Amino acid sequence: MTQRAGFVALIGEPNAGKSTLTNAMVGAKVSIVTHKVQTTRARIRGVAMEGEAQIVFVDTPGLFQPRRRLDRAMVAAAWGGAADADIVVLMVEAHRGVTPGVERILEGLADIGKGRKVALAINKIDRVKAEVLLALSKDLNERYPFAETFMISAEKGYGVAALKRWLAGQLPEHPWLYPEDQIADLPMRMIAAEMTREKLTLRLHQELPYQLTVETENWEERKDGSARIDQVVYVMRDGHKGIVLGHKGETIKAISKAAREELEEFLGRKVHLFLQVKVRPNWLEEAERYSEMGLEFKDGN
Repeated sequence: MTQRAGFVALIGEPNAGKSTLTNAMVGAKVSIVTHKVQTTRARIRGVAMEGEAQIVFVDTPGLFQPRRRLDRAMVAAAWGGAADADIVVLMVEAHRGVTPGVERILEGLADIGKGRKVALAINKIDRVKAEVLLALSKDLNERYPFAETFMISAEKGYGVAALKRWLAGQLPEHPWLYPEDQIADLPMRMIAAEMTREKLTLRLHQELPYQLTVETENWEERKDGSARIDQVVYVMRDGHKGIVLGHKGETIKAISKAAREELEEFLGRKVHLFLQVKVRPNWLEEAERYSEMGLEFKDGN
């Protein structure tokens, strides 16, 4: 058997299910998943094995109309991820169909898709009837010459194995790019920050949509095998700090507990997690905050 390896970029609108599909393919939680849109910021790579093939997933931020510097950096990262990949998979939500956002992505694919295979994955198929799916598939394939079309539910696992097998077969013959047991190439500090940010997003989804970021400031390996992790939650206003802390610090305690438990499960050992909340009114304009998220500050212009 010949080894195969290569990069697969998942693209689509925010909330199309890219992170859920990455996690389903890899078999571990490497990409932040919330019900809020635009939660993926950095290009998180998950590594999945299928037979003798190693599939490296580039989980890109959702493609949307950018308004702020952070938005523009995220969209640049998404198209950059697609341009670097061997295979691109466009994910479209079955129940939403061809939205103006999908139409914009199809226009972008006319350029990015040159010289690489582009597959279509219609996701959340359990939400619509068969005839709607078939009509949507026909419509999309008339708009762009997809190499293959898959009907999937990333959340429930339908069709995921077939898509994974197809991707493995399309990758170039190449020695594996990562050790067999490695599932993500993001530094653990960034994965830890993402896990805490997910818990914040889930807990505070009404009050603080995108006004916060999390950084892992310190990671200390202890003699007993545990890890001490110090993180800072940056918010933009004093009022936001109060919301994150909650009455008598109850909110931050609950967030810290949930993040610590998930980190312990992920790392397979005890974690001591310490969170601080700091106000930085201009963090959206600070270059170092972007590099912590794996984004290019200049891409936000």
